[in-house]
Amino acid sequence: MATGGVTEASAPVPVRALTLGLAAEHPVASSVIEGAARQVQGAARMVSEAGYSVQTVRLAMRPLLGGLRPSGGVPLLAGGSLGSYLDELHAVLTELGIEFCSLGPVPGELAPARAEALADLVAPMPELNWSVMVASPGAGPDWEAALTAGRVMSRLARTTERGLGNFNFAATACVPPATPFFPAAYQGPGREPVLSIALQGARIVAGALDELRAHPGARRQLVPEAVSVCVRQAMELVAGPIVDLVRQAAGEAHLQFAGIDLSPAPDVDDSICGALETLGLGPFGGPGSLALCAAVTTGIRSTALPTCGYNGLMLPVMEDAVLAQRWGEGRFGLDQLLAWSAVCGTGLDTVPVPGETPAEELALVVMDMASLAARYSKPLSARLMPVPGALAGDMADFGSPYLVRTLVKSVTPGP
Repeated sequence: MATGGVTEASAPVPVRALTLGLAAEHPVASSVIEGAARQVQGAARMVSEAGYSVQTVRLAMRPLLGGLRPSGGVPLLAGGSLGSYLDELHAVLTELGIEFCSLGPVPGELAPARAEALADLVAPMPELNWSVMVASPGAGPDWEAALTAGRVMSRLARTTERGLGNFNFAATACVPPATPFFPAAYQGPGREPVLSIALQGARIVAGALDELRAHPGARRQLVPEAVSVCVRQAMELVAGPIVDLVRQAAGEAHLQFAGIDLSPAPDVDDSICGALETLGLGPFGGPGSLALCAAVTTGIRSTALPTCGYNGLMLPVMEDAVLAQRWGEGRFGLDQLLAWSAVCGTGLDTVPVPGETPAEELALVVMDMASLAARYSKPLSARLMPVPGALAGDMADFGSPYLVRTLVKSVTPGP
């Protein structure tokens, strides 16, 4: 039986992340982290035994600075208690084999110099992810927070190997708790531990659009309603059994189930861009691209499944070989990515920019993203990747298996 281009005999879609959110305040005791690791690793085994590949298990914590304040109320941002705590956290995570742990967002009002000091502490520990919240639901974008984020991006580009520290940092806007994707993930206050899930779901979209294109007369046509229905059916068919399985695993581990983020994450060679081009409209970036992004996202958001997080189309430039190629070909740039963010899911993700881009210019890009998020009350983020020593027109190469080489582009378009 086939629905939405996915057959029952198809290879299972990989689980990108099983993310457990810890309810404990910082500093979190080693015993709590060990217990959480056992819970999420146990859930992963159950999912694996059912025939699914689980790529990563992750821990997401409450915002780091909420529980580490001396009597004067000023966060401890360098050395002392915070430095020791992060060292201990790093050691425990390494011993437990947990490769991804999010410290959550730091407050937007955090002074840039203090955020830079925090960056220096976190950067040597590659399993730690974090963010700066630059807009919250019901509030407009925060310039001081955006400037803090821009300065952190600039510092990470200068102080980490090839600037790769920016892979673990993002400016976030209106992102809710229990989001499984990193680096935006965090746990909300006053909640029990929760389990959320994300898939490497680009191939689900590819299958749906391939079936749609096969219909008589459908070639080079864009009927948004048909795209949305096909994507919705495919998502429900493929993700539904996984949701049931993870909900069961959460219950057996005495965890709340937060839901699934259906954002169809790509991998380097499992392209969401290639999936979109399956419809036959031509190379992605041309006319109709925004309409196609909107139709796919509508399909993702119209399922009957319990969802969380971004829950929309994601376009991570350097995590997708075809998308990186189209970026390098000049078929789209930063402005188009921002425009598509109005109808997509995640915002600006793994975008390579010149290494000497001033922090203030990075902050202005962040403000554009935050303004869209605040205007439409939707979760977005900006993970900009300044490339040390690179100018516009050079190639970005971070030496990471998760990132594709592609062209560096200025945040300010030329004439």
